[in-house]
Amino acid sequence: MLWCALVLPDLALQVFTRGRSDAAPLAILGPRPQLRVVAADPTAMACGVAPGISRASALALAPGLHLQERTPALEDAALIDIATWAGRFTSSISLDPPDTLLLEIQASLRLFGGLAPLCAAIAENLEELGFAGQLAVAPTPLAARWLARCAPGSLIDSNASLAVALDPLPVAVLGDGHDAATPASLDLLTGIGAHVLADVRRLPRSGLARRHARAVTAQLDRAYARVPDPRPWFVPPERYAARLPLPAPTDQVDTLLFGVRRLLTGLSGWLDARQAGLERFTLVLEYERHRQGHEGREEPHEIVLGALSRDMARCQLLAREHLTRSPLPAPVDALRLEADAPRLLTPPRSDLFDGDDGRQGDPGLLLATLRARLGHDAVRCLAAHPDHRPERAWRWIDPPPERNVTPAGLPDLPSSPRPLWLLATPRPIARPATENLLAGPERIEAGWWDGPEATVNRDYFVARSHDDSLVWIFQERQPPHGWFVHGYFS
Repeated sequence: MLWCALVLPDLALQVFTRGRSDAAPLAILGPRPQLRVVAADPTAMACGVAPGISRASALALAPGLHLQERTPALEDAALIDIATWAGRFTSSISLDPPDTLLLEIQASLRLFGGLAPLCAAIAENLEELGFAGQLAVAPTPLAARWLARCAPGSLIDSNASLAVALDPLPVAVLGDGHDAATPASLDLLTGIGAHVLADVRRLPRSGLARRHARAVTAQLDRAYARVPDPRPWFVPPERYAARLPLPAPTDQVDTLLFGVRRLLTGLSGWLDARQAGLERFTLVLEYERHRQGHEGREEPHEIVLGALSRDMARCQLLAREHLTRSPLPAPVDALRLEADAPRLLTPPRSDLFDGDDGRQGDPGLLLATLRARLGHDAVRCLAAHPDHRPERAWRWIDPPPERNVTPAGLPDLPSSPRPLWLLATPRPIARPATENLLAGPERIEAGWWDGPEATVNRDYFVARSHDDSLVWIFQERQPPHGWFVHGYFS
């Protein structure tokens, strides 16, 4: 097996910074009542803000500093989001809290062209997701974690090279990871002059056992591949849901779209792992808390893609249309993206000799864009309806998905000609000359089931008007037997 460890040492900070596009200073505060800084971004640190100082001291050093209290629940959710996204690289994923993700990548090497290209793809995509981590590869998960923390970038792909890579690591790594050594054991090791793992390996195991340091030898055995180190596998959710808190409430669409891109990157990984696509997803805007009239308010936007797709550029375009359609009623405090019902996506078929280089129009995207811009009910389609009355022989319907566009199930069309232009209300005319009646009569009697006011009893003709155009006219069969024009032929 070959393990890739992703360590995010600044996860407490990154859960807030991934949603912003500016460089305003930001610091994270520890638990109450002390409220001391536990993490700060480079802009804040350049102002003198450092972990350990108080909230008041941080604001004195940087008056424009944004402060957020540390939220462990957000960190746990972010680790799950990253694991869900990582399914695009491998299906064998294990969570190693509080800040590490382990990927078993042996089976993925050929797909991505080798170890180095795969690691480069993971690092690049992780940055698109809005996180920055340290990566290392080793034959055991614990060794990969230690190397990612102390020697990021290490790519150890064989057991023969494992000892050479691990021996120089400091003893402090034994306090990191699953079943870590206790602080008392670490103090014991440093007290007897063991500073690196090679020093610890030379110590007698029986002596460590007598001094209650069995966890140390157990750690070394797992890291150096002497004993198995089984890990629980992460099971990705069947329904995608991700939330992105913003560092500061905003009503700027460009700032919101920056956050939407972060969320869509995670959605893309979830879909790639399933080789699936979506027809729609929901973007929820959570408005600023404590704002009068908007306490706890959420506004969902259902974004219809117009076709089964996992093209994130398409999703981004339609999200922009929804966000720019009308002004936001209040600053947005957080974004949430929800999606379910993924369906297997078949790769598009293409001709070896495509004359347009495979570039074709996308009517589904056009419909989805128009509906996002103008409103869901502003874009409709006409469909034939089985009714003899011309005024009721059609219906407004929602644009059907491309896969459902088929002639099957459509009502039989009348054998007599029908005009393309039908007047909303028939217009009275004088009785036409007999020689101008070209076809007919076609008798239409229908509508008694809808009441007397909806009943028609007419004789229809195709006629030539005074300007030689073809018109569709009828004569009422009931007194006073008036004549009317009902439509025009093209």
